[in-house]
Amino acid sequence: MGLDLYQSYPAARAVFEEADNRLGFSLSRLCFEGPEEELRKTVNAQPALVTVSFACLRAAQEAGAGLPAPAFVAGHSLGEYTALAAAGVLDFPDAVYLTRERGRLMYEAGLQRPGTMAAIIGLDEPVLAEICRETDTRIANINCPGQLVISGATDNVEQAVKLATERGASRALPLQVSGAFHSPLMQPAVDGMASVIPTLAFREPLVPVVANTSAQPLTSAEAVKAELLEQLCNSVRWQASIEHMLQNGVTRVMEIGPGRVLSGLMRRIDRGIETLNLGDAGAIKALAG
Repeated sequence: MGLDLYQSYPAARAVFEEADNRLGFSLSRLCFEGPEEELRKTVNAQPALVTVSFACLRAAQEAGAGLPAPAFVAGHSLGEYTALAAAGVLDFPDAVYLTRERGRLMYEAGLQRPGTMAAIIGLDEPVLAEICRETDTRIANINCPGQLVISGATDNVEQAVKLATERGASRALPLQVSGAFHSPLMQPAVDGMASVIPTLAFREPLVPVVANTSAQPLTSAEAVKAELLEQLCNSVRWQASIEHMLQNGVTRVMEIGPGRVLSGLMRRIDRGIETLNLGDAGAIKALAG
């Protein structure tokens, strides 16, 4: 994970080195060599994903890939931290440290208040919202038309999955997660993050950051701090976030980081918008020509 970036671009190598220095252990070795089971643990996966994503950004800038000055930045859940680093709100070492703490606190919250999540495909949001009211669960992600994610106590999510299937969902898929993310069961993580966030230096965003919870731009450091606490227990409104950007003149979206999940969601939201993915050294070299 990210080894091609590390080997190809000095700017990406510097990002991995910054992460290792700030965290006090070799996150880069864990990314490159595993073991995969250790890398997948949320306390490691969160800083690893942010590191690789930010390394992609720095590599693309170094390569002269023609990245335009963005009108907005945004990130889905954890990705919001990469967006904050890109917007200059947090220095990258502080962003990766904060995501390590976020991962640790979310895992511990999952132990204190166990829960899970499930993807619900092909069901309208109002129908699913009613099911959530009946089962004491929450809509955790509104990703794109027809793709929603619910979160809550394990038994409640299982009941909601059953009802969603009965009421017309084409698929209802349990997710392999360590807790009920983006639900009130994450409150212990909020309490922990509220102690960590004030210890770090936040600056005013250089670029508006479209917030997960409100789908509106954040333009101050204090608003960003509030958002990082809000998003732990509340829904990621990704579809509305993208729609806000499109309504404000965005015609091209660049997904920076491993995978193509957001590019897929983008096509479901609006097929007319140009979407590019920069997830590895090959994609960056192709764009740079």
